[in-house]
Amino acid sequence: MIRRARAALDAAYVPYSEYRVGAALRTADGEVFVGCNIENANYSNSLHAEEVAVAEAVKNGHTEFERLAVTSGARDGVTPCGMCRQTLAEFGAEDLPV
Repeated sequence: MIRRARAALDAAYVPYSEYRVGAALRTADGEVFVGCNIENANYSNSLHAEEVAVAEAVKNGHTEFERLAVTSGARDGVTPCGMCRQTLAEFGAEDLPV
């Protein structure tokens, strides 16, 4: 999972912050979806890596998640923000391992 999340860092679009984030989300049936952050000059329109991974999973019919790995280019112990935690709470169990 961590390896898949780190691989997603390469696709991040971060011209403003230069802070790359990658995520790998495993569904209840074992499929893994990855996401990276995609920035916009209007930061509120930027997409977070976790959101992108969740969106890809849901788009493909998955709404139950087993675990999530998140990493940053800085390797600084990044964790999901409040907005991403709310998105994960919509689909994940209370004890979703991150």
